[in-house]
Amino acid sequence: MPWCDTHAMTQHLAEISRHVTDDAHAILIMDQAGWHMSNNLVIPGNISILPLPPKSPELNPVENLWHFMRENWLSNRVFKSYDDIVDHCCDAWRKLESSKASHGGSCPSVAENGRMGSD
Repeated sequence: MPWCDTHAMTQHLAEISRHVTDDAHAILIMDQAGWHMSNNLVIPGNISILPLPPKSPELNPVENLWHFMRENWLSNRVFKSYDDIVDHCCDAWRKLESSKASHGGSCPSVAENGRMGSD
C-alpha cells in the first residue's frame, strides 16, 4: 500500500492488532503526522498511541533505525521500481535483525521472537 493516509494507517493498525497476543497491549510511539492523529483513525482496543512532541524526530526511535539502514545498506543507489525499493528495504531489515544494532545498540529489538507480548 503506497499511500500514507488515515485509511492506510487504520489498516496498518488492524494488522498490528492481529499479532498482539491476547494477554498483551501494544503501545505505538508515533510522530504527529496527520494520518497518525486523525479523528477518523480507527485504533483497535489492544493498541494505544503515544504521540511524540511536534518537530522532534530525534525522539522517534524508528528514525535511528532508518538512519542506520540508509547509512549501511540503502544509500548511493538508484532503485528501478517501487518493488525494487521494497525488496532492498526488506533485505536491509533482515540484515538489521541479525546485526548488533538490533541487539544492544541504541535501538534494541523489542520483540526478539518476532511477536508482541508474551508466549
